[in-house]
Amino acid sequence: MASSRVLSVGQCGFDSASLERFFEQDHSAEVDSVDSARDALSRVASEKYDLVLVNRRLDMDGSSGVALLEELQAQAPGVPVMLVSDKADAQAEAVAKGALPGFGKGALRSPETAEKIRVALKRSGGEERLP
Repeated sequence: MASSRVLSVGQCGFDSASLERFFEQDHSAEVDSVDSARDALSRVASEKYDLVLVNRRLDMDGSSGVALLEELQAQAPGVPVMLVSDKADAQAEAVAKGALPGFGKGALRSPETAEKIRVALKRSGGEERLP
């Protein structure tokens, strides 16, 4: 049974499946995936999430993930948000706008990413069970 809930926004199908497996197996977290900014804002308004992951560019329409994370922060300021991007400048911009330090898909299984996720889930009150 999952102890934390994660919302993943704007990932392509392959990356969405990889993130879902990673969070379920390594962090005992349930992952919901949505494609659009509108769906993400609706979900955050109606459901509790311990972490929201936003792709740098939403796969569905190419819109800015940084712009979306600003909207998410305004709507649900207590929910930790991370940008999913390998680009350092995008990560810096996201953090400057209130996101937690995120990670790139290439670093998904790194110890640094695991620690960032652990910190984010604890911050939100998600009770992570470590393997």
